[in-house]
Amino acid sequence: MKKRAIQIVPSRLHGMEMVTADTDFSFGRHTHDQFGIGLMDRGAQKSLSGRGRVESSAGDIITVNPGEVHDGSPLAGARAWRMIYCHPERLNQCFADISEGKFTSGEFSHPVFSNHHLAACFNRLFCAVTQSDALAAEEALLVIAAALAEIPHPPLASPQDGIVRAREMIDDEPGSPLTLAELATEAGLSQYQLLRGFKRRTGLTPHAYLLQRRLLLARRLILAGDGLAEVADACGFADQSHMTRLFVRSFGYTPGSFSRQSA
Repeated sequence: MKKRAIQIVPSRLHGMEMVTADTDFSFGRHTHDQFGIGLMDRGAQKSLSGRGRVESSAGDIITVNPGEVHDGSPLAGARAWRMIYCHPERLNQCFADISEGKFTSGEFSHPVFSNHHLAACFNRLFCAVTQSDALAAEEALLVIAAALAEIPHPPLASPQDGIVRAREMIDDEPGSPLTLAELATEAGLSQYQLLRGFKRRTGLTPHAYLLQRRLLLARRLILAGDGLAEVADACGFADQSHMTRLFVRSFGYTPGSFSRQSA
């Protein structure tokens, strides 16, 4: 009996659709209207692409362009993967931003791409889309698009004043749902310029820096005696468990422990 477990995952960001699959089903030739970016989680498959026959296995990034005829069959038993389908308008905005307006469209040049950094980036993107974390999703999508589409981008200048303004915006509003577009506008830079310049100056991406500022704000509010659920909400975390995971990862103890020991 053929194993089929294909699910559409709710997406909280406009222009992005997600699917998870764990199946030994062989897909016939078909196309999509969107760009597809995926990660093979387990097993392996062979597939036709617009660039010939390819094989992919666990840990590989897989891509498909709009209108590209492709299929997919397992190599040995069921395989599992996750896909994010991006509407062309959204990804073309990334291409234009990366190239500073020189390319307003593009396509993925490799149907299979082995890169641990991009695989981790895909995981962040998938998680961010399900949690409606716009800043994290925008960062991850830009990094993936820049690597997979091979669009040349201008050398990074040193727009220090703009980076400082973006950092101060985060410092002033750590609990707000900031987006990469808002920070880039404040800095007077493209989103990709901001992403690279911010990391070069601070050692962190804007999203990672924002999380650190939220954690520091959370510590101050907990010390002031605020309840943990209220702190999580005020600091912009998805929920209290989200705050707890990040608290433990950064400090080694839970917010509850910190609250009790600081009382």
